[in-house]
Amino acid sequence: MKRFFLLGCALCAALGRTTAQPALIPYPQQLETTGRYLVPLLNVKVRIDTTLSLPAEGYILETYRKGAKITARDEQGAIWARQTLRQLTDERGLVPSVRIVDWPAFAWRGFMHDTGRNFIPVEELKRQIRLLSQYKINLFHWHLTDYPAWRIESRRFPQLNDPQYQRPGRDEGKFYTYGEIRDVIDYARKHGILVVPEIDMPGHSTYFNSTFGFGMADPRGMRILEEALEEFFTEIPVSEAPYIHIGSDEVHIPDPTGFMRWADSVVRAAGRTPMVWDPGLPATDGSIRQVWSEASGYVARNRTQGGPIVDSYMGYLNNYDPISFTPRMLLHDPCDQAQGDSTALGGILCLWNDTKSPGLEGLMRNSGVWSGLLPFAERLWRGGRKPEGSPTNPNLFPDPSTPAGEALAEFEERMLTHKEGLLKEEPFCWWPNASLKWRVSEPAAFGSDTSSLKWHTLYGGAIDVDAMLATLSLLKPDSGEVWAETIITVPRDTVILAQIGFEAPSRSNRISSGIGAQGAWEAAGEAWVNGVRIEPPVWREPGAYAFRFNTWARPEEEFPYTAEQLFWTREPVEIALKAGTNRIVLRSRKLFRGQHWIFAFVPR
Repeated sequence: MKRFFLLGCALCAALGRTTAQPALIPYPQQLETTGRYLVPLLNVKVRIDTTLSLPAEGYILETYRKGAKITARDEQGAIWARQTLRQLTDERGLVPSVRIVDWPAFAWRGFMHDTGRNFIPVEELKRQIRLLSQYKINLFHWHLTDYPAWRIESRRFPQLNDPQYQRPGRDEGKFYTYGEIRDVIDYARKHGILVVPEIDMPGHSTYFNSTFGFGMADPRGMRILEEALEEFFTEIPVSEAPYIHIGSDEVHIPDPTGFMRWADSVVRAAGRTPMVWDPGLPATDGSIRQVWSEASGYVARNRTQGGPIVDSYMGYLNNYDPISFTPRMLLHDPCDQAQGDSTALGGILCLWNDTKSPGLEGLMRNSGVWSGLLPFAERLWRGGRKPEGSPTNPNLFPDPSTPAGEALAEFEERMLTHKEGLLKEEPFCWWPNASLKWRVSEPAAFGSDTSSLKWHTLYGGAIDVDAMLATLSLLKPDSGEVWAETIITVPRDTVILAQIGFEAPSRSNRISSGIGAQGAWEAAGEAWVNGVRIEPPVWREPGAYAFRFNTWARPEEEFPYTAEQLFWTREPVEIALKAGTNRIVLRSRKLFRGQHWIFAFVPR
């Protein structure tokens, strides 16, 4: 259907205020102006009409002289209409005169927290649920168990909650009582969100082996699991958790097919629908497969396996930086489709925290949750195909002159409004950057003559060199350097702040060259403005956290990320610019095989 925008500005008769195009996220399917003025929101009338000719969760929102009228297909539609109204309401309690007809393109729009590795208290989970609801996220994937611990109360096997069998330093002994789990589920439902609990098995279960002396796939382990699951199903009615995620990935066992059939039968006997990870152990027909493989064409090759799919292959938040993740998500086709159906349910955005967490706020900051979640919410609600000009490699930015570039720039404006408004108290390490234009060289050996280098035009505040090389069909060297240049024009002499960095380590495997030596940037990077070196910050821990290997299940995994390890979380650098044009030059180096080769320059 045609999308209508608020057009122009008009004086508010009473207050002299002007209307403006609303910075809604996700943007409604239809929005049209019905009047010239901002009006006071004095009352809200809500009516549920199950015969409304809109998909599930659809609604009609109309504002008028003294308030708003909501007609919704169901209760969730009414909740989303109120969230839209909340975004429309300014600090004076005024709303524009509009009529909105809205519905989601995909039925599942989820977010996952891993509380198995790092425990998150109930009140903090509730706060997250409130924020997710603001953006019409309707599913909370609650990853309740993982290597360190079983986070579910166990009356039948209290040793599962015994800290002596859990990973030291990972919130030993902390778990959710059944009362707390029911409370979170009820709280989420009131905010339009369905909770999908995940009890990961038979892998990701070191605590289980430590507790009982054998694994989950052992016949003895399966008997224990069956009793533990029956207790969970008795305490948590099917009406509160109709889907149960059983994990099943990243594990090798003697009889994978037999185990999965058994697990499937236990879940279905309790009236639930099982979910599994894909890739993983062989899923039974009818299970919902949560696809996490980013391999090109994986979904197309595996659609015939049977059962619906959920898209998590758009990427994990902890694997990317918050600057490049925004276009990656906004220009992604969920499930490779324009809209959902009975096979393509939608997507779940995942936040894994393999490393020890510095707390929920630090976890959210380090993985740039909001600059990923907002484009995710937009994409899954709006649907449609990604616009023309979207890069073939999702880790690169589009040309600003293309439809994809224009769509990204428009979304950045709306996202900035939310950063400075509804999310102003949240750790939101992102700044508009899509218009930056770079001249980037192909790789060369350290210290090579730059006069013979080949150059390419790229865009955005973070340039993924690995993605550039893949697009150019060039091999990734084990080491080397690239040069990059951009121009910043200012009307007068000024000083700006910028986030500068030469690495974006994953918050899972922690492969990194570490913090730079004192007086040096990380990964031996360099930056200049008008020929003058841009000095790095004064490091508190110079040279620390250099891990040229996967840290999974190693002592290094227990070091929480600190602010100065990530270019987007540390203090910005001051850069003096002169009136007119200013030439920024960066040298980015790859020091070892396995390093994520990236550089970033993001003016604030």
